[in-house]
Amino acid sequence: MSLPKAELHLHIEGTLEPELAFELAARNSVELPYADTDALREAYQFEDLQSFLNLYYELMAVLRTERDFEDLANAYLARAAAQGVRHAEIFFDPQAHLARGVGMGTVVEGLWQALGSSEANHGVSTQLIMCFLRDESAESALETLEAAKPHLDRIVGIGLDSAEVGHPPVKFRAVYEAAAALGLRRVAHAGEEGPPEYITEALDVLGVERIDHGLRCMEDKALVARLVRDRIPLTLCPLSNVRLRAVDVLAEHPLPAMLEAGLLCTVNSDDPAYFGGYAGDNFDAVCQALGLGEDRLRELARNSFVASFLEHDEERRARYLAEVEAYEFS
Repeated sequence: MSLPKAELHLHIEGTLEPELAFELAARNSVELPYADTDALREAYQFEDLQSFLNLYYELMAVLRTERDFEDLANAYLARAAAQGVRHAEIFFDPQAHLARGVGMGTVVEGLWQALGSSEANHGVSTQLIMCFLRDESAESALETLEAAKPHLDRIVGIGLDSAEVGHPPVKFRAVYEAAAALGLRRVAHAGEEGPPEYITEALDVLGVERIDHGLRCMEDKALVARLVRDRIPLTLCPLSNVRLRAVDVLAEHPLPAMLEAGLLCTVNSDDPAYFGGYAGDNFDAVCQALGLGEDRLRELARNSFVASFLEHDEERRARYLAEVEAYEFS
């Protein structure tokens, strides 16, 4: 669906398609434990979040140089633009690369080679959000923020991702306070596999401005009321939720009920190479499975720009919102 939209929940490492994985493996003399791209695609069957993460981190081994990260980002941006994405706020996981001996500068500057020219090459404006791995230590997160300081002209905010259960937001209070002092925007994954209390904690302890996922807020009526009152955006990822068994089938996704409750929901692709679809594919999927009409789809697109970190350029936001209103469904 080419409805103009912003993508606010997208892990750039999760856009590594099998074909590019094998291309980069050959370039960097990395041996993958799969015979070919078909065998690798067959491995994209997950029981839960952790089974996905195991493969996700394994395949990162092919990403070594600035050129690799540039190629990865350009491949995503081309696909996203073809599906109506006009603005993308892109997550990356520096700790997963630092642990392999790939420096912060290699990752950030490589990505920026694509992001810095994205408007000219793809018609997509971009921002970069650095995520901390919640199954790593709080000390590691602080060290990662320190390593990022020379590159903060490229990074607009911080996030929190990876294995949620057993790693509550409060664990990362110190690094979020340090990031706030640096003027960085703050988001966090919460309420995907973790309980609604993690959402509340992310808001109260980390001071986040957006909740990534947030599905399980629906288990707490008072939390829903708060999210509605404070207009806290939720960056939902429907196809991801099905692939990782957060919901059994897409037809049972709570998105319609969340919209009916007045929540500021957006639809995103999360890790599209692994979960079966990019941003437009997710819009198509919820349209078909949940029976969302044009008004709801337009609302979701509108929400994505409202929820984006475009306060520095309200003229651009207004232009994107006008594109949503002018869009004609075929």
